[in-house]
Amino acid sequence: MRDLLGRRFSASEGSGALLTQFMLGLERQALTLGPPEASRLGEAVVDLTAAWVARELDAVAVLPQEVRSRALMENVRRFIRHNLHDPGLTPAVIAAAHHISVSHLHRVFTRESHGETLAAAIRAQRLRKAHRELADPALRTVPVHAVATRCGIPRAAEFSRAFRSAYGLSPREHRRRALAGPGDA
Repeated sequence: MRDLLGRRFSASEGSGALLTQFMLGLERQALTLGPPEASRLGEAVVDLTAAWVARELDAVAVLPQEVRSRALMENVRRFIRHNLHDPGLTPAVIAAAHHISVSHLHRVFTRESHGETLAAAIRAQRLRKAHRELADPALRTVPVHAVATRCGIPRAAEFSRAFRSAYGLSPREHRRRALAGPGDA
């Protein structure tokens, strides 16, 4: 650790940026977290800090595999959130951005996500985003197909099918119900 004293560190890239964003997010959500959740997130802070320190010391290989996997997953999740709008967001693109193989990405993601596949996670996030945006009064004039495209699903039929499967009604019906005034539904 003596090698870290007096050095400047970047918080704009790599694990330093991830740790910074995670800590800022924790600060914003601090009042909404219960003790069990805060405890689990504390473990994530320790793991992210260990990954950051190891990177700074060029000693990532000495970190336990579990810590490296969790840090990788946080990076992958952040990458997905920032690129969710891109219909070209695929496992191959994600793997390339993280300098790992697609098979390693799938293996780590499925293990860390308790069996959920990467494709299913991306699809679910896109649909949740569309669900929120369709219910947003500020976006009521944005056509449904444009909302779908903003969420990374540019094909209208595919979006409608997936949305109906996930929520039990069409995107248009969801919007109508969500934006209906009291007594209009």
